[in-house]
Amino acid sequence: MTQALLKFASFVALAALTGCGASNRANQQSNGDTAVENATLAKLELTSSAFQEGGAIPTQFTCDGANQSPPLEWDDPPAGTKSLALVVDDPDAPSGTFDHWGAFDIPASTRSIAAGQSIGTETANGFGKSGYGGPCPPKGHGPHHYRFKLLALDVDRLGLDRNAKASDVERAAEQHLVGRAQLTGIYERR
Repeated sequence: MTQALLKFASFVALAALTGCGASNRANQQSNGDTAVENATLAKLELTSSAFQEGGAIPTQFTCDGANQSPPLEWDDPPAGTKSLALVVDDPDAPSGTFDHWGAFDIPASTRSIAAGQSIGTETANGFGKSGYGGPCPPKGHGPHHYRFKLLALDVDRLGLDRNAKASDVERAAEQHLVGRAQLTGIYERR
């Protein structure tokens, strides 16, 4: 009986080890697929002469100033880029992520946007107006983070109309993404 019990215990242990190995291989393959997907998505560099990554957005580019968009510059998009899209949002808004700017069908040859410049086809922002709506957090709510996201796309036209929202631009762009960049600025109203 002891020998039969030992054989049974050995079989159970072997089955458990084999199962763990299969599970680990599946996890490694899954993680490898994610790594490959991430490796194929090119990173772009998006900068502004008005503020640095993680820095304060000057008042001029907010609702407390001229409420104009800041200047933005970026490097060459990856091969296969046929158009660009731009989304600016505030994930710290009290009611959830707030859209400040959405633009799409921006020519792939574009490398910058001047301060206050319109570009591509602009969507309605969270304020209900077309184009850029600057940072305008509630007074005393603390610092808010404004994410300027540049998306390189493999299509000439995103297929949205002017009634689209910035969140629609980002959702549609995800289907055609070949590269991306993000610049985050901070603004607080006291």
